[in-house]
Amino acid sequence: MIQPEESLLLVIDVQGRLAASVAGSDSVIAALSRMVRGCTVLEVPVMVTEQYPKGLGRTVEPIMELLPGALPLEKLSFSCCGQDDFMASLRSYGRNDILIAGMETHVCVYQTAIELLDFGYNVHILTDAVSSRTEANRQLGIGCMERAGALLTSTEMALFELLREAGSERFKAVSAILKEQ
Repeated sequence: MIQPEESLLLVIDVQGRLAASVAGSDSVIAALSRMVRGCTVLEVPVMVTEQYPKGLGRTVEPIMELLPGALPLEKLSFSCCGQDDFMASLRSYGRNDILIAGMETHVCVYQTAIELLDFGYNVHILTDAVSSRTEANRQLGIGCMERAGALLTSTEMALFELLREAGSERFKAVSAILKEQ
């Protein structure tokens, strides 16, 4: 079971042109927005990456406005793990459960998940917050990550798992976020 003090949300390449071209873009961004807001309530750190922002644009505004002061890590490698600054930043948090959302499922999300598994991290794919330009590639990426050992979850499932119980102020805040669906 994931716990807030052991978890980190990784938002991979949810950028302008790319975000506009993936299947179900609006619902993916909405799910991711709820996840980011929930992580803020639960004090789960969030890392953001951008694949070649000169060509693909910056992280979409609905996500960045929820992360004031956040500086996305730029990358050229498809896997986030191919960037030394990413790995140094990730290790600095000391978290072992990595919740992954982003684009594209069968490329950058997939390659990152596989390498994080190889490094010994517990990888959790937020299936309602990942996408590719085609649904077939999204499904292929999810299936390959699961077979490699990644755990599949959803934003709502992960947030309730992080909460563990009802009755707290955090529960009320997260429940309110999830009711906005």
